[in-house]
Amino acid sequence: MNDNNIENLQEKLEAVAWKWWFSIVFVLIQLIPSYTSKGYDSWRMGEVIGIILQNAVISSFETWYPIFKLIPIILVALMVLRVRGISRLFNIYVGVSYILFAFLQHVAFTEEYGFSVVMSNLIMLLVVAAAWFWDVLAQKNELTMVKEQMGKYWVIPLAFLAFWYPLNPDTFMPDFNPIYLFTNSAGLTFCMMTPVYLSILILHYPQINMVTLRVTGLAGIIIAFYNILLNFVMYPDLFWWNGVLHIPLLMISGFALGLKQTTKKEKNP
Repeated sequence: MNDNNIENLQEKLEAVAWKWWFSIVFVLIQLIPSYTSKGYDSWRMGEVIGIILQNAVISSFETWYPIFKLIPIILVALMVLRVRGISRLFNIYVGVSYILFAFLQHVAFTEEYGFSVVMSNLIMLLVVAAAWFWDVLAQKNELTMVKEQMGKYWVIPLAFLAFWYPLNPDTFMPDFNPIYLFTNSAGLTFCMMTPVYLSILILHYPQINMVTLRVTGLAGIIIAFYNILLNFVMYPDLFWWNGVLHIPLLMISGFALGLKQTTKKEKNP
């Protein structure tokens, strides 16, 4: 695909991403039923999703958690140092991350339901992954050119809180142990890493791929809504702190969706 074809497709994708029905399509993805090899009654769908998420295969990859904490730290450091080629490398890493989020967090093997998949979230996260891989070709993300706009810096502490994820895994209560910055599962979870990835795009706006921003923001706001409902409405006594730690996802995703579509002049001042 030559540069002209890539640019033309980018313009078409941007046009589609701001259509009123584009957001509705993302919401409708949530209606896709979950799959289980042993089947289930449709009225138990909510319960099935909960069981899949609680037993997701991510727990089997605990030894990998530190690796997926260190890599984002290294990538951000390379951005600060303005290392050549970091934007493309970052896009690839984030795209791979969303594929991992899709499968590790939404696939489970349970005695009651057998092999099970939350198909709605898996499909939505694969779409997000595709949006990041697309910018490997489009190269709209210029992630070493932070513009001095103080009004955007509020995303940094929220993204840091999500990345740290200071929660005791046994009690679900606050636990600000600094070791969690390097050891917990946050680096392999959609809800904790999406605020980080979106914050990086926001800090570099408008020198970014707006399609990537919008697709990621839509997925973020949808999943944030579910988590706020679960943690603050359904199980507030047990999960209230987990709910607090999902506020960065809600706020940063909402802010990302509020950024206006850039023009060619804004992209190439």
